[in-house]
Amino acid sequence: MTKKSLFAGLVFDESNRPAESAYVGDEPCYVVDDAGFRRHIPSEQVDRAVLAQMAELIKGSEDLVSEQAAKMIGQEDPFSVAAIATQLKNMDKQFDNMLQVGLPEEARAYLGMLGFKIIINVHGEVVSVKQPGAASDDDE
Repeated sequence: MTKKSLFAGLVFDESNRPAESAYVGDEPCYVVDDAGFRRHIPSEQVDRAVLAQMAELIKGSEDLVSEQAAKMIGQEDPFSVAAIATQLKNMDKQFDNMLQVGLPEEARAYLGMLGFKIIINVHGEVVSVKQPGAASDDDE
């Protein structure tokens, strides 16, 4: 079970209203207003769906992504590139850890400023993920 809502502040309903973050017991949830009824959706369900979409975008390009990531952090040596590539190839394990630890507040704020947005319906299904710099499904 997760301990934190990974994308708190970045999840919206289909009417573009922000989904609140709350806990039901010790389970983190996103809260969506369904005509006055507050639906509590386990955040793990939404977070895993979004992470799976991100992993799918990276799949097959791990080497290129790892080279660019190494460049960004100023560690362009072959060992750093290989270490990053290994982490990318074992993303499922990284996701489990991320769901336990959460994203730092600064990272979520930065994603929000860049326009990263997750749209879910009242059942907690991910309708769309708007990622900065990524091709969108809609004509925006």
